[in-house]
Amino acid sequence: MEFLENKNILITGATGFLAKILVEKILGIQPNVKKLYLLLRAADETEAKKRFYNEVIEKDLFQVLRKKWGANLNTLISEKICLIPGEISLLQMGLKDSIWVDEMKNRVEIVINLAATTNFDERYDVALGTNTIGVEHVVRANLYGWPNTYVFTKAMGEMTIGDLKNDLPLIIIRPTIVTSTYKEPFPGWVEGVRTIDSIIVGYAKGKLTCFAAGTNSSLDLIPADIVVNTMIMAMVVHKDQPSDQTIYHVGSSARNSMTHIDLQRFSYQYFTQKPLIDKNGKAIKVGKVTLFNSMAKFHRYLAIRYLIFLKGLEFANIAFCHSFQDKYVDMRRKFNLVMRLIELYRPYLFFNAIFDDTNTERLRNDIRNKDTNEAFVMDPKDINWEDYFMNVHFPGLVKHVIR
Repeated sequence: MEFLENKNILITGATGFLAKILVEKILGIQPNVKKLYLLLRAADETEAKKRFYNEVIEKDLFQVLRKKWGANLNTLISEKICLIPGEISLLQMGLKDSIWVDEMKNRVEIVINLAATTNFDERYDVALGTNTIGVEHVVRANLYGWPNTYVFTKAMGEMTIGDLKNDLPLIIIRPTIVTSTYKEPFPGWVEGVRTIDSIIVGYAKGKLTCFAAGTNSSLDLIPADIVVNTMIMAMVVHKDQPSDQTIYHVGSSARNSMTHIDLQRFSYQYFTQKPLIDKNGKAIKVGKVTLFNSMAKFHRYLAIRYLIFLKGLEFANIAFCHSFQDKYVDMRRKFNLVMRLIELYRPYLFFNAIFDDTNTERLRNDIRNKDTNEAFVMDPKDINWEDYFMNVHFPGLVKHVIR
């Protein structure tokens, strides 16, 4: 990848999911990159180094590079990576007195901002990185269609950079639901319980038996390595085509859509064949999830099937000196889990829109006949979703997250 050779790149949010994959990809395809300045939330360089090695380099994600470079990997990292302790929510990213400020000002050619809190129900002051937003603003945001802090603050971020960028060339990458790696550096790497994985894990552990979702609504998924490949190729294309502002939607709904019914079917097939094992060494049995195509039907079902019984069990538990405590707590936990998932994902469960990825398709067309095509998988049409879930995502989730 000639474009990245001798480039100085600043990456924020360096311990995040996509940032790790990006760093691994750059070091893998272009070890002659000049410098990667990685901004990490840390008090000093010692803490930054500790976080970087614990949360990035020592992860399974880097096993391909470790195998390729062996003992020389540490040398490569020390030569190519500068760890910058800072905090993106602070003025000047907390770098006011940092020794790195002048060096980065003079050398950095590309800034990739991947710092974010992706918690759907994060506190607004945390998500915004400030405590100044008032209740009036939060209410107004909700009234105008922002369903959670994540999408609200991401939209505000785009508005802010649009106002402040002046003549700075700007590329915005908008991925949909990001899932485990499709091919690179190896299939199935994932970290943490991400978006749909909370539903999958709840189901696999036998805690999720019913859910509300449009049976034919699009479940717009995209593997993480495809997102990272798109980011890199967008930079390559725009070096010769500087743009005022270009937005790339990176998703699958326009090219290779998947539905909630598909996810239900794949999950049932996989976890009946390869069930999780509970703490007592027994296989966790799962059944088919009952899907409701409207919230009204779902609430009626919950009231009849669970809520009335739960109330009765609660009274019986009190009357009989907590003799049913374990059963009550278990049922209550399952009920609360379903309600919490529904509340978090309500705006997306019956979502029927398709994201326009025309710009991204143009980008894919630009690289299809280049030598980089094989190293930069970008087209969701290439994905067989059943094969991906059965042989990549589910096994990766079990190995790297559930264990």
